[in-house]
Amino acid sequence: MNIFVCVKQVPDTETKIKPNSDSTYIDTSSIKWVMNPYDEFAVEQALQIKAKASDSTITVVRVGAKKDTEALRTAMAMGADEAILVDAPDHLDSYVTAKAIKGAIEKSGKTADLILMGKQAIDDDCLQVPQILAELMNYPCVNVVVEMEGSDNTFTVKREIEGGSKEIYDLVTPAIVSCNKGLNTPRYASLPGIMKAKKKPLTEYSLADAGVSESDQKVTYTNFELPAEKPAGKKFEAMEDDQISGVASEVVGFLRNEAKVI
Repeated sequence: MNIFVCVKQVPDTETKIKPNSDSTYIDTSSIKWVMNPYDEFAVEQALQIKAKASDSTITVVRVGAKKDTEALRTAMAMGADEAILVDAPDHLDSYVTAKAIKGAIEKSGKTADLILMGKQAIDDDCLQVPQILAELMNYPCVNVVVEMEGSDNTFTVKREIEGGSKEIYDLVTPAIVSCNKGLNTPRYASLPGIMKAKKKPLTEYSLADAGVSESDQKVTYTNFELPAEKPAGKKFEAMEDDQISGVASEVVGFLRNEAKVI
């Protein structure tokens, strides 16, 4: 079985984000990049499937800037066999990203039996690439999957829906599955795994190699800006018993008239 896992490199949640000089994207000069957390569940699921079918191969695909391959090396350190990088700007829209992934898979010469990815990226929160890729490849797709059982070419998957319920699907490959939190517990990369990852093959393609052109871009991003500063909080003091009633009335008035939460 040829398993492909799509990963995205995103800014660490503790990294301070600011727009670049022309407000067309964020300033990436000092950002710490990590693998998108939802994609970690996809990598782990691929590894668990391979454990049951030892003849499976896991290829990790990323579309993004060449300057840093941390996410791909992390996936290979966890146990993936090889990686493909499509060198591209970090702020492509979902359609171009999906088309580039499709092109990279086809360029690899392998037939994708199963494609796994996170349900969404935590930086843009678009939640579109799995569905678009499924349409481009004419593959069935099940999203926000929290349980997955099976092997070979048949799987039973459960996805979350509103109200806390779950839908159950019998899925026959080739297929695409987008993974949600709770599907598994991603493993840490071991030191031997990290050392082995340095020697595993990493193939690089350009957007042109993947069959993507500038005209494919559907969305243009402009006017990136930071959220407005939050106003300073209000502090109320009632150190004496005879102050409590008056302060309580003041707080209630503030919540009702200014904050408008009651």
